[in-house]
Amino acid sequence: MDRMDNFEQVIFGAEPNWTVILTATACGTGALKLFLNWFGHKQSWKKIQRAKARKEKSLQRAELAVLQFNESHPETDTSLILSLSLAELSKQLKGGSLTPEAVFHSYVEKTLEVNRRLNCCTEVLLESWDQLEDIGSHKDGLLYGVPVSIKDNIGYKGHDSTCGVICKLDLPATGDSVLVEVLKKQGAIPFVKTNVPQSLLSYDCGNPIYGLTLNPHNPQKTPGGSSGGEGALIGGGGSVLGMGSDIGGSIRIPSSFCGICGFKPTANRLSSRGASSCSRGQKSVLSSFGPMARDVDGLALCMQALLCDHMFRLDPTVPPIPFNQQVYQRSKPLRIGYYENDGYAMPSPSMGRALRETKALLESAGHTLVPFSLPRLSYAMHELVLRGFSGDGCATMLSNLKGGPVDQSLRVQVISYDLPRTVKKILSILIKPIFPRIGASMESLCGASSVQDLWRQHADVEDYMHEVMAEWRRCELDVLLCPMMGPAYNHNYPGKLTSALSYTIMYNLLNFPAGVVPVSTVTAEDEEKLRHYKGNYGDLWDKLYRKAVTGGEGLPVAVQCVALPWQDELCLCFMREVERLYREKKK
Repeated sequence: MDRMDNFEQVIFGAEPNWTVILTATACGTGALKLFLNWFGHKQSWKKIQRAKARKEKSLQRAELAVLQFNESHPETDTSLILSLSLAELSKQLKGGSLTPEAVFHSYVEKTLEVNRRLNCCTEVLLESWDQLEDIGSHKDGLLYGVPVSIKDNIGYKGHDSTCGVICKLDLPATGDSVLVEVLKKQGAIPFVKTNVPQSLLSYDCGNPIYGLTLNPHNPQKTPGGSSGGEGALIGGGGSVLGMGSDIGGSIRIPSSFCGICGFKPTANRLSSRGASSCSRGQKSVLSSFGPMARDVDGLALCMQALLCDHMFRLDPTVPPIPFNQQVYQRSKPLRIGYYENDGYAMPSPSMGRALRETKALLESAGHTLVPFSLPRLSYAMHELVLRGFSGDGCATMLSNLKGGPVDQSLRVQVISYDLPRTVKKILSILIKPIFPRIGASMESLCGASSVQDLWRQHADVEDYMHEVMAEWRRCELDVLLCPMMGPAYNHNYPGKLTSALSYTIMYNLLNFPAGVVPVSTVTAEDEEKLRHYKGNYGDLWDKLYRKAVTGGEGLPVAVQCVALPWQDELCLCFMREVERLYREKKK
């Protein structure tokens, strides 16, 4: 028993020691506040220990179940199962050449191995074994027998959806989220929850509850976030299909950093009912739930399975639009807009090279490439994205962090968020003449000054969306090709570099579907060019960015594919074409 436990027993034994409590109160408000702070942190510590114990127990029971299965089924070819694409795996499951039991235990075994290296899981869902026993009743499902990993914030009955914050611990979901219900209906088996950054509002992946998740290609690098546990697990081979969420790049960034495919649909194309969030009610920058997989066909199969009558019945707010296979499989040449530098955050050398190489491949395949740029990007980032996201002065996010420590990866962000409004304004005035971008960002963190101001900001977002779409129509575009953040950052840099999010968060603001396809790896030449990186502004953020991505040789590099709202299938079609061209190039 440690000193804290001794003190707790004196004061909070079977009967409260009121003499001690009243004495502490008599010492003054300061002493009482100190005591209450200590007690709050003690309770938080206990919550964290319970969560870690649940995680460890689930991992141990899963380990035992795998051991027992392997002993009774020595003929299982695990390496073959793990090598199959989602489409091929699904085909063999439906055809009967593979059993759901063999596939399930192969992936659980691989997940346990990947988690030991990367710390990407928060809990194995032991109920999945019960579902496995009854899986024969869902043989008609499009995902029959497919094990699926799910991000921590996606509700699963009886389990916490923590968002990496202590205040959401010990609050197990009373029912499955709509996404989980539909996955089960389609024969998929959600079997593990994966790690996230504290509060989800970061593209690193660590929190005080479950710790830090590592990148599958280099443990010195972050897997990205906030769907970082998913990215690490799929990139490490422990899952063939995962579900994430994206409010600023949270599916796309981990997909890019971990070398997999990820898709952010139009907001509300998939239901968010039953999922947890630390920014619910914020309407300027929209969140989407979407799939993460090894290839684009895997993403499309998942979307096809989810966009079914069952989801439309469970959540009538989702437009009843089934997946359009004809659009996804179209083969007509596309008119593609592109840009290499958005003017706000200069891409790394590998990002720029990947964009140029992809453009050349698309042109050689008969597609038309047209220069395009997002109008007034600096205004959009500061006045629409940051001010909208911080509409309440960051109060909601900060309230979710109370009662426990702030993770190291989030501390720099939180310091600026927690400053009084007046201080933010003064700092903005002082910084702007020297570092205009940083000064403008600081002022935007003040949020809206009134409800009227917030409504005006929402109207400005609508106007900007139509401004971008008018430019899109003027250029007669089908889709858009743009750089994707990468390569993976060194740990603890994402919280210092929200500026780099301009490549992803703009498509949450605009509510355009967007997806990521890995196309290359960082070369020694890229690393050499990075040494001379100056950025667009030459400010502190540009200098930090160079440090964040240095040491990335061999890491995956991706491009981003974008379409107009509700043209999700066309976006996936474009992604598949990029993927096809690179596969043919490797032959």
